[in-house]
Amino acid sequence: MTLKKLTLPEILEQSCTLYPDNLSLNFVVGGTRTYRQLHREVIALAHHLRGLGVVQGDKVAILSASMPNWGIAQFAIAALGAIAVPVLPGFSSVELQNILQHAEVKAIFISQLLVKTLEGVEAPLLRHRILINSFATIPAGCYSPEEIDKLVPDIDMTNDAPLPPVLVEEEDIASIIYTSGTTGLSKGVVLTHKNLVWNAQQSHTIQPVHERDRFLSILPMAHTFENTLGLLLPLIFGASVYYLDRVPTPKLLVPAMQKVRPTLMLSVPLIIEKIYKMQVVPALERAAWLRLVGRTTIGKRLLHRLAGRKLMKTFGGELVFFGIGGAKLDATVERFLREARFPYAIGYGLTETSPLVAGANASQTFFQGVGPILQGVSVRIDRPDEQGEGEILIKGPSVMRGYYRRPELDAEAFTEEGWFRSGDLGSLDALGRLTIRGRIKTMILGSSGENIYPEEIESIINNCRFVDESLVVEKSGRLVAMVHFNMEELEKHYRHLKSQAENYKTIAGEYLEELQQEIREYVNARVNNFSKLQLVVVQHEPFEKTPSMKIKRFLYNK
Repeated sequence: MTLKKLTLPEILEQSCTLYPDNLSLNFVVGGTRTYRQLHREVIALAHHLRGLGVVQGDKVAILSASMPNWGIAQFAIAALGAIAVPVLPGFSSVELQNILQHAEVKAIFISQLLVKTLEGVEAPLLRHRILINSFATIPAGCYSPEEIDKLVPDIDMTNDAPLPPVLVEEEDIASIIYTSGTTGLSKGVVLTHKNLVWNAQQSHTIQPVHERDRFLSILPMAHTFENTLGLLLPLIFGASVYYLDRVPTPKLLVPAMQKVRPTLMLSVPLIIEKIYKMQVVPALERAAWLRLVGRTTIGKRLLHRLAGRKLMKTFGGELVFFGIGGAKLDATVERFLREARFPYAIGYGLTETSPLVAGANASQTFFQGVGPILQGVSVRIDRPDEQGEGEILIKGPSVMRGYYRRPELDAEAFTEEGWFRSGDLGSLDALGRLTIRGRIKTMILGSSGENIYPEEIESIINNCRFVDESLVVEKSGRLVAMVHFNMEELEKHYRHLKSQAENYKTIAGEYLEELQQEIREYVNARVNNFSKLQLVVVQHEPFEKTPSMKIKRFLYNK
C-alpha cells in the first residue's frame, strides 16, 4: 500500500478502509479485534482526550508494557495532532519525573503494574492519568494495587462520531522518545510523522509484509525498533499483531508461538542467545549418539540442521523472518543459526534514525555483518582507518529533527553538512554492506594505540557456560573482564557435590576461581594479542542496566 501522506492518522484511515475485517492488535488469548474495531476505539479514545483538553501539540506519555491498548493510545494521541511520549517501563521514579517535567506532559496512559511509580512524582503540567489496561480514569492519590483493581472503566469507547478536523502534517512531531543511554544521559529524541512512517514503509523493501502475516510482539513498544517495525509496519499492510498479557518468559512464549504461529518476529540478541544456551546446547549434550556424529564438520552441520528443524517447530513452524537488532549477535550463536537454516536477519539502527538504517532479510545475511543500507538512506564512514573502519554518519528522511530542548546536543550530533553522528564504529564492504564494530565511547585504546572493542570480547565471554553477562573494562592499564555467573545453573551442575557445597560462598571458593581461569584462556585463544585479558573477576551482583536492558558502562569504568 502506498500512503497518500506519511502520518500516523493516514495509516489508520487507509488500513482500516482497505482491511476492515482483518484482525489487528490483539492478545494471544481471546483476541478478535478487527481493523474496523481498532478504528472505532482509536476515535473514541481521541474524543475522550479532546474532552480532557488535549489539543494539537500537547504531550501525552505512555508508560506500559506492550499490549493492544498501547497502540490504540498512540494512534488516538496522533489523531488529535498531539505528541506521544513513550516511556520505557524500566525508568525509575526520579527519571520518570525528569521526563514528565522536561517534556511538559499533560496526560499519561499508565499500566496497572506501573502506577506506583507515579507516587511522589512532581510534574506540574500533568493533569490526567488513565489506566491503559481498561481505559479507566485514575483519581488523584490512587496508587495502591487494591485501589487500582477497583477502578471501573469510565471512558466511552463507543463514541465513533467523526472528530473535528485536525490538520496533521508529515513534518509535525509524532513522538519524543527519551533514550536510556549507557553514559547516564537521558535525552528526548524528536521524531516526526514522516520519520517514523517513512522508515516503516521503506522497511518493506527488505522484508515484504502481507495482510495474512502474523507478528508476535515481545519487545517494549516504547522502543522505536518495536514501535516502527512491530506496529506501524504491519498496520500499513493489514497484518495482525499479537501480544502476551505478561512478561514473555520462555514458559509463556512457547505456547504463544504454538498458538499464533507467527510469520514474523522481532527480537534482541539476548533472547535468541538464551534459547541457544539454555535449550539447544543442553539438548545436544544429552544425546550421546548425536555428540558422536557432531565430532566431524559435516556431522556438526547435520546436527545443527536437525536442531534447527526442532527450533522452527518450537516457533510455530511458519516463521519466515526473525529480526534481531539492538546489539551484536554472538558469533557462535549466529554460526548455529546459519547452519540450522533458521530465518534470522540482522538490522542496525538507532532511536535517532526511527530506527532502521541497514539490514537484510533471511536470505541476505552474512556472518557477523548487518547488510545493505536501507533504500533512501545514505551512510558514510567518517575518517576511516587502514581497515576502512570509522564513525558511521547517516542522512535520510528518517533521521530525527533533533533533541527536545537541547540545542547544545544537536550541535554535537550533526556535522556542518547535516550528517548525523551515530557514535558507532563500522565499515562498508565492496557490496555496500555494513558491519558494526562497537561504540566509539566504549572503545579502549591499547598501550601501543590499538583499537580494542570490548563488545567483541564480551560476546566471546557470554558464550561460555554458566556466564550470564560480562563487561570488559580497562583498569590501571590492564584489560579486565567482570563476569556475572548464573549461580543457579552452576549449582545444578554440581548437584552431586551439594553436601560439600551448601552455599554460594563455598561454590565460589571451589569452582569460580577455576571458571575464571578457563574463561581467560578461552577468550585469549580467540582474540588478537592486544585484546587478551589480563584478569577475570567475579561480578557478584547483576550489572545495573538502563531501561532498555543495556549495562550502564559508565558506572564500572572507574
